[in-house]
Amino acid sequence: MTREGSERRPITPWDATLDDFQSADSAMQRCLELARVAARTDLPLLILGETGTGKSLLARAIHNSCGRAKGPFVSFNAAALSDTLLDSQLFGHEKGAFTGAHKQVKGKFEAAHHGTLFIDEIADMTSPAQAKILRAVEHGEFERLGSETLRVADVRLISATHWPLRQFLEGDRFRRDLFYRISGLTLTVPPLRDRPNDLRSLIAAEIEWAGRKQGKTITGLDRKAWDLLMAHPWPGNLRELNRVIRAAVALSSDEAIPAEAVLLEAPGVPPPHPGPRCPTRARAAASAGTRRSRTRRVRLGMPPRWARRRGQTGRRPPGGTEVRCAAPSICPLPRRSWEMASRPHCTS
Repeated sequence: MTREGSERRPITPWDATLDDFQSADSAMQRCLELARVAARTDLPLLILGETGTGKSLLARAIHNSCGRAKGPFVSFNAAALSDTLLDSQLFGHEKGAFTGAHKQVKGKFEAAHHGTLFIDEIADMTSPAQAKILRAVEHGEFERLGSETLRVADVRLISATHWPLRQFLEGDRFRRDLFYRISGLTLTVPPLRDRPNDLRSLIAAEIEWAGRKQGKTITGLDRKAWDLLMAHPWPGNLRELNRVIRAAVALSSDEAIPAEAVLLEAPGVPPPHPGPRCPTRARAAASAGTRRSRTRRVRLGMPPRWARRRGQTGRRPPGGTEVRCAAPSICPLPRRSWEMASRPHCTS
C-alpha cells in the first residue's frame, strides 16, 4: 500500500497512524475509538492484551497520531532485567557507575524527551524497580545511575502488559500508586479468537505479504487448509498467525496452500464444520479421482502489508491479487480493509 502524494511511499508500521486502522469486529472497533481519544490527550496510557495481539503496534500508531508525533518514540521491554540493568536502561548511568560502565550513557527517559516512552511488560518489574520508576512517571524527574544530579524529561508514557494487572494489585504484586499513575486511560486489545470478523482479512493479507516476501505466487488455499485456519483458537494471536502463514507459504510448492502445509501446534483442534452440501460439491467430490474440479476467480482486495486508509475502503488497490481457487475447495476471501490485518508479524 502507498499513500497518495508526491513520493507515493509505502506505509510501514513505523509511520502508520490510527487513520490506517480499521476493523470489522465490534470489540476492536471500541478499542480503536478509545485509542483515537487517547491520541488527542497527553494522559499516560495502559494497554492490556494477550501476547501477540499487537500492543506495541497500537502504541506506535497512537504516538504517530498525537501531538508528539514529531518527537521520538522510544520502546523498552522491562521483562527479565535485573534492577541494576533496569535502572541503567531507563535512567542512564555515568562513567564508572558500575563494573563495565566505561562511558556515560543516556537512559530511555532522557532519550524520549518531548516524545513517547513505551514500556512493554511493565508488570514484570520488581517492587524496588516499580518504586524507582514512580517518581519519574509522576514528576518526570530522575537521576542517572552514579549521579546525584536531578534531571527532568517531558515524556508521554504508554505502558503495556499481558498479565492480569488488577489481580496483581489484589495480590500486592504491583504497586497501586504506580498503577494509578500509568493508567490515565486503559485500552484492552481483544484476542484473535474473539475477532472472527477480522480473521479472514488477516489470513488474506498475511498470505499476500508472505508470498511477496518469499517470491512466490500464492493464489489461494484448499478447503481443508482454510477450515483448519478458521477453526484454530490462535492462542498466540497475530504472532502465531504470522508464523503459521509464513511457514505454509514456504512449504507450498503449488499456487494453492494445501492442508499439509498448515502446521498448527495446538492439539485437539475441533474438526472444521463441513458446511452445507450442494449438488456441485457432491458431484465434484464423487468425481475427484477422475477429473479436475472447475475453477473460479476471486479477487483478494487486501493490500500487501497494510490496510487502506479510511475513506478508500471498497476500492481495489493497484496491483490487487487475483485468486484462483477450486470451486468445491475454497471460500472467497474478503475485500474490505481492516486495521491490523496486514501486519500480524509486527506485534507483541
